[in-house]
Amino acid sequence: MTIHFAEPPVTERGAGAVPLELGPPRHITYLRISVTDRCNLRCQYCMPEDQEFFDRDRLLTFEEIATVAGVLARHGVNKIRLTGGEPLLRRQVELLVAQLAALPGAPRVVMTTNGLLLARHARALREAGLSRLNVSLDTLRPGRFELIARRPGLQQVIDGLRAAHEAGFRGTKLNMVVMGGVNDDELPDMLAFAHEHGLQARFIEFMPLQSNDYGLRAQRVPLDEIRRRIEAVSPLVPRERGTGPADTYTLQATGQPVGIIAAISLPFCETCNRLRLTADGVLRSCLFEGGEVAVRELVRSGAGLEAGLEAAMDYLRRVKPAVHAGYGHVQMNQVGG
Repeated sequence: MTIHFAEPPVTERGAGAVPLELGPPRHITYLRISVTDRCNLRCQYCMPEDQEFFDRDRLLTFEEIATVAGVLARHGVNKIRLTGGEPLLRRQVELLVAQLAALPGAPRVVMTTNGLLLARHARALREAGLSRLNVSLDTLRPGRFELIARRPGLQQVIDGLRAAHEAGFRGTKLNMVVMGGVNDDELPDMLAFAHEHGLQARFIEFMPLQSNDYGLRAQRVPLDEIRRRIEAVSPLVPRERGTGPADTYTLQATGQPVGIIAAISLPFCETCNRLRLTADGVLRSCLFEGGEVAVRELVRSGAGLEAGLEAAMDYLRRVKPAVHAGYGHVQMNQVGG
């Protein structure tokens, strides 16, 4: 079976998109897997109110996901993140966690969730082998939560964080998308909440995507301003930067870790070590830019599977951009933000 290498059309990628060029192969160690595009929230920076979701037969099964991840694990991937949409909407997702954790090399399996269903699933996820959680939380105010997410649910997220701690999760990261005129006044409150509950606060610069009209619905608060707001509480002491997207610090007053992800102000493209697998079976080299390879039919046919996935990985590791154009043409919930 012939594998399909796809470059998004220029009309979809938009003016200013970075041209795809084959370059030296990147060392890929990190795979982000969107297990579903469905979500129980409708966050304004992530998807439209009237979102249409994939038909279920388009979604990769757990076995198909594990097949793709297994090949990539044999070629250097040692960390796998489950995302969505909302991954906990995928029934019995803990079974997938167990399959991935048992792959050759025992890759570390982590998850990003909005936390609404976490109280129900935390213990099963831990027992299945999930090693860490990132929980998205953009505000500590119930009314503002509903404004951002177009749904209520703040108390459910807080209950989920408590359940995760009781289940044995430590080092849970609290991801806050900072939006000017929306929630940017809450950085001190989020720092205090994270410290009180033993969480790692991470502040994420708003990223313009197709799903949020390229940023017209919110004001981007750039990296320097986010830092200024935090340092109004206490100085930040820089930590050594790893391969991940976050600049990491210690808040001097409390000793707590703080991360800032500023993919627009300070792109980390040159050190990016990740690929993405969408829920409907497309491998992508980048959230914003880069190439795509549709692998669902390859996986379902089984013909030339290993060689096809190796070819896909080799192509994608060579078209990762040196720097992205600053916006994406795929909705966040469909590519696993």
